[in-house]
Amino acid sequence: MKPNHLPRALAIALLPLVLAGCKIEDIPGLGPDPRAVAKDSEAKAIGGACRHAMRGLEDCYVLNPKAPKALVFAGWKDMDEYMRSNKIEGVPSVLGQNVPEKRSAPEPDNSASRNNRS
Repeated sequence: MKPNHLPRALAIALLPLVLAGCKIEDIPGLGPDPRAVAKDSEAKAIGGACRHAMRGLEDCYVLNPKAPKALVFAGWKDMDEYMRSNKIEGVPSVLGQNVPEKRSAPEPDNSASRNNRS
């Protein structure tokens, strides 16, 4: 072996030792697609939010048709387990409930009584 190839051979030999301590996701280009990871995380968050809002899985699927059902279920199940273990009550959803607005009594039309005075 020529002496000028020694640094290259040494670097190649030590590369597995250096990379052994790294997580594969931390190396750019070798981990999963960040958009897919974000979509998966969002679907799990949707499932958790549905459970916290005391919605059933079927309602959650209908409200979020583009989210992967398996991941929505995983998020719903994780949140259910968390809420049960910590004795957390769900918050009822207000989606689809029409809250009646308080309207004041209509003011009487005084213009007709003003016209009759003359």
